[in-house]
Amino acid sequence: MTRKLPLLFLLMGTILLGCSKGVTLEEKPPNALLKINNETYETTLGTYCWNGEGVSTCVDTAGPVELLEGKQPIKVKPGENITFVMDYNPKPNEFYVLQIHDNEEHAIEVKDNSFSAPAQKGVYYYSYGVWWMDEKVEHLSHGDAFYAFALEVD
Repeated sequence: MTRKLPLLFLLMGTILLGCSKGVTLEEKPPNALLKINNETYETTLGTYCWNGEGVSTCVDTAGPVELLEGKQPIKVKPGENITFVMDYNPKPNEFYVLQIHDNEEHAIEVKDNSFSAPAQKGVYYYSYGVWWMDEKVEHLSHGDAFYAFALEVD
């Protein structure tokens, strides 16, 4: 058993080094912003796995509703255009947006980094997940991040 443990650590180190190749020197994922009617708003970084300075770091946080507790939602009009902005290269090449309202979750369609605010009044929570997937090696992620934000449709 004592011989297998160092080998396991050696294998884990090899995997970490392989995943960190060609990514960034940042300690955590870049900021994701929202652009709404020519105004820019910050999102809250949640769960992520990031490769920087030869070290992989994974952080697990609460979900969007809990993560945003006590923060004011962004006020929007029904159907208003919301655009994701990330001043970082390379850009993530996979993404997923989840909307949470009245304890129900729905995937939101995003086109050209944008989606429309809901038509119904209320507070909507969102999880914006992004991945930096390797373009040559299938299923190899160089990092991922989930950003939380809330919209209040009035």
